[in-house]
Amino acid sequence: MRPGGGPGTCAGRADTRPAGRAPRARSRRRALPFLALAALLWAGGLARDRVDDWIDATQLPPLAPQLSVEMHGADGALLRAYMVDDGRWRMGLTPDQVDPLYLAMLKAYEDRRFDDHAGVDPHAVLRAAWQALREGEVVSGGSTLTMQVARLLENSGTGLWAGKLRQARLALALERRLTKDQVLALYLALAPMGGNLEGVRAAALAYFGKEPTRLTPAQAALLVALPQAPEARRPDRDPLAAEDARNRVLARMVAEGVIDFETARAARRDSVPRTRRPFPQLAPHLTDRARAELPELARHDLTLDVPLQAALEQLAATALQGMQPDLSVAILVADHRDGRILASVGSRGFAAQGHGFVDMTRALRSPGSTLKPLIYAMAFDAGLAHPETLIDDVPTDFAGYRPVNFDGAFRGPIPVREALQLSLNLPVVALTEALGPARVLSTLRRAGVAAELPGGAPGLAISLGGLGVTLDDLVTLYAGLAEGGTARPLYWRQGAAEGAGARLVSAPAAWQVGHILADLVPPEGGPRGRISWKTGTSYGHRDAWALGWDGAHVVGVWIGRPDGTPVPGAFGGDLAAPLLFQAFQRLAPEPVELPAPPRGTLLVTNDALPVPLRHFRRRGGTGPDPQAPRLAFPPDGARLALSGDGLPVRVERGTPPFTWLINGAPVLTGQRRGEALLPSLGQGFTDVTVIDAMGRSARTTIRLN
Repeated sequence: MRPGGGPGTCAGRADTRPAGRAPRARSRRRALPFLALAALLWAGGLARDRVDDWIDATQLPPLAPQLSVEMHGADGALLRAYMVDDGRWRMGLTPDQVDPLYLAMLKAYEDRRFDDHAGVDPHAVLRAAWQALREGEVVSGGSTLTMQVARLLENSGTGLWAGKLRQARLALALERRLTKDQVLALYLALAPMGGNLEGVRAAALAYFGKEPTRLTPAQAALLVALPQAPEARRPDRDPLAAEDARNRVLARMVAEGVIDFETARAARRDSVPRTRRPFPQLAPHLTDRARAELPELARHDLTLDVPLQAALEQLAATALQGMQPDLSVAILVADHRDGRILASVGSRGFAAQGHGFVDMTRALRSPGSTLKPLIYAMAFDAGLAHPETLIDDVPTDFAGYRPVNFDGAFRGPIPVREALQLSLNLPVVALTEALGPARVLSTLRRAGVAAELPGGAPGLAISLGGLGVTLDDLVTLYAGLAEGGTARPLYWRQGAAEGAGARLVSAPAAWQVGHILADLVPPEGGPRGRISWKTGTSYGHRDAWALGWDGAHVVGVWIGRPDGTPVPGAFGGDLAAPLLFQAFQRLAPEPVELPAPPRGTLLVTNDALPVPLRHFRRRGGTGPDPQAPRLAFPPDGARLALSGDGLPVRVERGTPPFTWLINGAPVLTGQRRGEALLPSLGQGFTDVTVIDAMGRSARTTIRLN
């Protein structure tokens, strides 16, 4: 080595590389990490896009599983539910319809990060992988609630990696299409709960007999445990396994801070259910009818009062104990103020002997004497009679028709009031003759009664039950009498109320009939004067009826055999009337007070009545009397303006003197001229009736504006 160095020495060897190359190399070396990062980010983005495309391309199973069709009463309570087509109970439920404690337990036990992850929880996956490596076996599966929903939707297994991958992919896709509440709602409906029970709601009804809106800690823990513990899914068969699974959940909830130790200890003392309760099956006939009418609906909201329906079904099932097993019962209850049906019992029991599946509220039967109140009200309205009018109860030949009273006796002249209370046949047939059977039938049609006539044309026998009607028809008719003579259709589906009803008779006439019937002696224990009621027995003792109303409700009862064969010894007063009053007792402790007499009601004794109204005498024949009075003005159905001078009227034909009535009350008597000026009662419908000296009458209904 030469001192000082030189060109030949190592230390002093000259750099022969081109100027500027070294800095460029160093720059490239420094750029490599950034290039690698960029490549990695690009690859990651590409992978992410591919994963997104992979997730978006996921074929989803149907997200609306078939649920049980449900029938609900007026207060929203469950009346009845139907199994889905595969024989399972699967009932819809949203998170806000379940106890918050259950939701807190479910998330803490199954999926703590449910509200945050996108369907797959990376923490849970890594934890499950680490535990599997450490223990040499699968300790936890890392499955989220969304992945469980994916498995339940596809009914896929849980053990194979391919199945897990499919569940993860489907869970990621579900979280992109649905909200967290929608995912949770699917779990609440599909979670296996043992046997043919699916979902939290079905399990709560079957095991606890209640909706899951409020649960005890023990109940909530059991519902969390059942889907995860197959050995515990039948508490009714293996209560020890169910109790053990529940207690494991309670212990975990203490560790997670969801409940405290004392709460868990108290919950462990609760016994698990050892029986499975039946699902509600109330009003089977009406709910079947509702489902058949609108099969596309998953939920039907009816007007029925659920506690009342249950009470009346129990009453129908026990009322005839000790009697023939093939007898059936039907009970119908409505609010006559608005037409809502509150309870409908179609038979003694849906599965009972004697055609229990037949809905006897809709079966055509002979009404017996139950149409008599309408005929008397029509007679009052037409000016033919008053409750204190005397009427003859004597043997009478009505053109070959010779009816007799139920007891075969005749009482001679008797007040109309007593004739109705005793349900005599001769007087009501005489009134039907005077009114005309066609007019009676027309009023029934106006009330919505779809009566069936055996011979096609109405005859005098319709007043004694010579036609076919249903219990629904009769309750509609009696509701009209209870509502001041205005009938409206009854309805049982919420929101189905119709408009104003049809006018049958005037309010005073309807009240007079109700007042007479309220004075009947009720069955033992029944309140007198609080319920207007009437019984009926059809020919041959085939049907026993009882119908009545208070100030708010109308109730109808039928007893008989669905096949129409006689029931020897069956009378409406003996069989159906006690049941009627028992039904009212289940409606309310005390009947709603009946109304006071409306304005214009004539409350006088017989000697204060106009002469033509003191004694009704049959004038013979069922055809029109050519000499009977006819109202020439105002015409029937006319709309007239109110006038301070009064209402002008004119009658043609008839024998003076004339008696004029407004809404059943006399306003002018002893009128020998055919023209008169009547005082007006104000706006609204007004019935005008004229009676001549022979007791013949004519009537018209007008509207004053």
